[in-house]
Amino acid sequence: MPTVHTLDGAISLLQVLISAFLAILFLQSGIDKVVDRRGNLEWLKGHFSKSPLAGIVPLLVTAITILEVAAGALSAIGCAVIIFSRGSTIAFYGAVISAIAIVALFFGQRMAKDYAGAAVLVPYFLLALSAIYLLALR
Repeated sequence: MPTVHTLDGAISLLQVLISAFLAILFLQSGIDKVVDRRGNLEWLKGHFSKSPLAGIVPLLVTAITILEVAAGALSAIGCAVIIFSRGSTIAFYGAVISAIAIVALFFGQRMAKDYAGAAVLVPYFLLALSAIYLLALR
């Protein structure tokens, strides 16, 4: 990694930190959905019971779990690659999948009319968009 006091070093540091953040965020969430699938399904069935998505909650949980685990894994691997070889391509794709996952979550929250829950996702989405930009710089 270059000296942190340079523009190139600061960008590298930001790339590592943002990739680590997305890795933690999505690996924790995705692994929780794998480990406690039944609990997540039960809670989400109630959450979406009055929405047009009520009949396909298990399918949606599977889809979002795949997106979250993929986003987290790519971000984690990408973080390591940035540290050891300065390549940001893998982390870039992790950020792209992160943004897609957040859009999917946002859609679900809006469909469930959980507007406060949807609003909470906005900073995460802005972070994912920032990650896409920062990781495309090299």
